[in-house]
Amino acid sequence: MESGLPLAERDGSAPRQRDNAVYAALDLGTNNCRLLVARPQGDSFRVIDAFSRIVRLGERLATTGELGMSAMDRTVDALRICAGKLQRRGVTLYRGVATEACRRARNGGAFAARIAAETGLTLEIIGTREEADLALAGCAPLLDPSIPGAILFDIGGGSTEVTWLKRAAARWEMVDSISLAFGVVVLTERLGRDRVAPGAYAALVGEVAQALAAFEAAQDIGAQLLAGQVQMLGTSGTVTTLSGIRQQLPRYERALVDGSSLELAEIRAVCTELCGLDWRGRAAQPCIGTERADLVLAGCAILEGILKVWPVPRLRVADRGLREGILLGLMRGGR
Repeated sequence: MESGLPLAERDGSAPRQRDNAVYAALDLGTNNCRLLVARPQGDSFRVIDAFSRIVRLGERLATTGELGMSAMDRTVDALRICAGKLQRRGVTLYRGVATEACRRARNGGAFAARIAAETGLTLEIIGTREEADLALAGCAPLLDPSIPGAILFDIGGGSTEVTWLKRAAARWEMVDSISLAFGVVVLTERLGRDRVAPGAYAALVGEVAQALAAFEAAQDIGAQLLAGQVQMLGTSGTVTTLSGIRQQLPRYERALVDGSSLELAEIRAVCTELCGLDWRGRAAQPCIGTERADLVLAGCAILEGILKVWPVPRLRVADRGLREGILLGLMRGGR
């Protein structure tokens, strides 16, 4: 599996390259385990291997406060596959990070130690600020430099990261960020896995909007949005799924989704359509499938909550994020 991705950085500098270097980035989230293995190629990098598996590490975390044994076992199985890929590809520089589930769980640190013992992979449990910074590094090439303000969000399994950016001196600067305790795994346990009552869905949309109220009041993003000075970029399975559905793709294709745009009316129409379906109906959608059929409505509610606060005319869709940001850091000779 090979694909190219521009290596544009926030400061416009080129990545430092090392002869014969093979880079790997691993992102362990609340829902997914994702790996990219790449080589530098001019001003871009070429992905030579990748892996993604839904592991639902944060299953029942909100109830118990700990990572469950079954969830940890599933995750270790996936990470063994990742370790094998790193070995076969001769990876020379690697970084792996763990996010919300391991941050929140009482046994998150112990689980990271188990991963190292059983797979040989080290994983850093990173904070919300660094998570937002890595997402920005990975997604910055999709931002329009002619629009001075940008909202970047990442709807995860255990939390949602929202970042407010301003363009200054030919680079994007993070002004402020917020981590919301709303993620698709956690909220699916509240909404249920089959049909969702319209009232429960609407209430959740309102909760997300309310959680953003103080952030909006502090930054006054809405006024700048009305003046046409704000763009929005989303990176998550929710937005990529909605883009695939809107394009009526017979199967998910990253090349057609990454960098695409969704009009506000299109987002609301697709979310309304999905809310009217049961689990089987959602699973029949080729860009959803059985693994995500129960999760997608929670993601839609979070997205609609964000758009209730900031009703941008259109949303840019990114099928990239932390892993790409990690790779950029490694290729610059840093972290």
